[in-house]
Amino acid sequence: MNQQASALVTAADISRLAGVTRATVSNWRRRHPDFPAPAGGTDTSPTYDVDAVRAWLSARGQLPDDTPADELRTALRSHPGDGAPALYLLPAVLTAARLGRREREALPELRDDALLQWLRSAADDEADDIPGIERPAYSADLAGPLRALVRCIVVDGAEAATDVLAERLLEDTGGTGTYRTPRPLADLMARLLTDSTGDFPASVLDPACGTGSLLAAAASAGATELHGQDILVAQAAQAAVRLRLSTPEAVISVRTGDSLRSDAFKGLTTDAVLCNPPYGVRDWGHEDLAYDQRWAYGVPPKGEPELAWVQHSLAHLAPGGRAVLLMPPAVAERTAGRRIRAQLVRDGALRAVVSLPQGAATPLHIGLHLWVLERPDPQAEPPGTILLIDAAASENRDLDWASIDDTVLSAWRPYLADQDGFTGAPGIAGAVPITDLLNEAVDLTPARHIRTASRQALRPALLARQASELYGQLHQAARDLTDLSAEGDWPPADDRPRDWRTATVADLLRGGALSLLRTAPAGRRSRSGEPLPQPEPELGGRPTLTATDVVKNRPASGTEADLPTGAALPLIQGSDVLLTETLSVGRSAVARVVEPGETGCFLGPHLLLFRPDQRRLDPWFLAGFLAAEQNVNAAATGTSIIRVDPRRLRVPLLPLPEQQRYGAAFRRLHELRTAARRADQAAEDVTRLLSTGLTGGALLPRGHGST
Repeated sequence: MNQQASALVTAADISRLAGVTRATVSNWRRRHPDFPAPAGGTDTSPTYDVDAVRAWLSARGQLPDDTPADELRTALRSHPGDGAPALYLLPAVLTAARLGRREREALPELRDDALLQWLRSAADDEADDIPGIERPAYSADLAGPLRALVRCIVVDGAEAATDVLAERLLEDTGGTGTYRTPRPLADLMARLLTDSTGDFPASVLDPACGTGSLLAAAASAGATELHGQDILVAQAAQAAVRLRLSTPEAVISVRTGDSLRSDAFKGLTTDAVLCNPPYGVRDWGHEDLAYDQRWAYGVPPKGEPELAWVQHSLAHLAPGGRAVLLMPPAVAERTAGRRIRAQLVRDGALRAVVSLPQGAATPLHIGLHLWVLERPDPQAEPPGTILLIDAAASENRDLDWASIDDTVLSAWRPYLADQDGFTGAPGIAGAVPITDLLNEAVDLTPARHIRTASRQALRPALLARQASELYGQLHQAARDLTDLSAEGDWPPADDRPRDWRTATVADLLRGGALSLLRTAPAGRRSRSGEPLPQPEPELGGRPTLTATDVVKNRPASGTEADLPTGAALPLIQGSDVLLTETLSVGRSAVARVVEPGETGCFLGPHLLLFRPDQRRLDPWFLAGFLAAEQNVNAAATGTSIIRVDPRRLRVPLLPLPEQQRYGAAFRRLHELRTAARRADQAAEDVTRLLSTGLTGGALLPRGHGST
């Protein structure tokens, strides 16, 4: 029987196949009586025969050319059974990534038996390094998915192929409470491990490593020895592969199992620990572990699993070693955990608590906390204060990670260097004496201490001078916005909107009208098939333009630490067009032409760089149409985090003079949006400062004292 004929796909798979949103697929189901009938699944989550869907899409011109990633997705779903093939194919990713380009490109041309033999050899070589891979029997029906995998590796690279395998593995993951730590948050957690001299710890452990995002951040910051454990085999296997792809020079050990019940690294002492413990998991082994030696600060109550992870992390640290954990805010105040909190504070094991804005990580509706801990050194005097930082105080609506990083690190680093001389920032950060925390509640919530203790740190003359400076910035921003909004008359088209012929970015790449670059691991190629520029021998301290810089339209703020290790590093040139590659639900993609001061910067991750032939394409015309909402929706995949497939974006085919007229209009809109954001930020800054000064008694209302 032909297995492909019985392959079933979901609505999400159809949306990826057609390059449209899920809402479009739902509309097709309702409005077209000839849309294929469900062939399986449930009423709320039906599945469809893949061949019937392909035929329906093809008849309506809605079936774009399959990408290698699409072919791999279909092949994995067509394979009978569960997602086990996606797990068993992971060794092939590592082995193929180590091959030279010619050897790698020859793999798809092998016969089925030769390709399967190559996979068996790869599994033998990698079995000890990838958890859950125990030399399975690779049968002939795996040849199709394997061939699709090696094609995906050749065209899109090993990391992209791993992402597709991970999608399939995620469908069969039965774990709860485990969420991937967003890269900006992982980077911040890693930066908190750096000591006062700027050195980063060599060895790092993550006892709930998931797919390895925290360990990857540690490796990017300088760690050379990475240890991880996860209860889910699929996640541990992904972590092992991702880490070996991104940091092949590091010593990597990833194992499976429940870290609390069955510690795979028992007896291991590391310089640092990073951990995002499982959220909301109450069955953590309270009854079985009542007399465990790790509970040096008290037996964790059943409803306080996070305090078990805290003590597990401390138990793996060398004296003076540091741990950073992502915690629910309730851990800082729940009655059941107050005795353990008190002991952590009293012994100097808890060094800082940072409150984050909502949306920083899953669950998105909660403002999570970061706990910075140190294993007390018996030879050192316990600290007399704990640093509390309220990074959520500014109500950061856009989740500006550069601002969050600055808020946290501008307090943490000075505190680490000089705890006695640290003065803090009014309403944001302060060194709170331990004696003030050791009350009946032992409430460690930063806002409850920082905002009440800030009056003593306010300086009236300084606040008055700062308020005057901020008012000046607000007035200038308001004038700029008024000038740019003076032209509001835009002529309408005819009775109907204009209709024009379009070409996909893939077509323009093939025709040489533009090239597409991104920061990607060495050996990867651009979507046009051209090799990406290789790293320079010396980075030379060049700044890195990050995705947040593009969204905020600000100068490059990134450093070499923001670049992946061993990556191809494109340099930005004049007239390049930048587009954000990923976006969250409800957010729009941002595209713009580079500013003069950005020329020569490195291109940061999660950015797409389009380099047009200016004899054929106007840069601002290209930027405006690339970021059009309907264009991005048709080229995007994903649910909570949406990724844009640049090859599917479409651009009108217009003469260059007409492109330039559209380009001038798009540039004016960009300047208007930038001025509005600058005015909004200036108003936010001045009102916040004045509110702090008035409520803290440092500033007086106008006319105060007059009758």
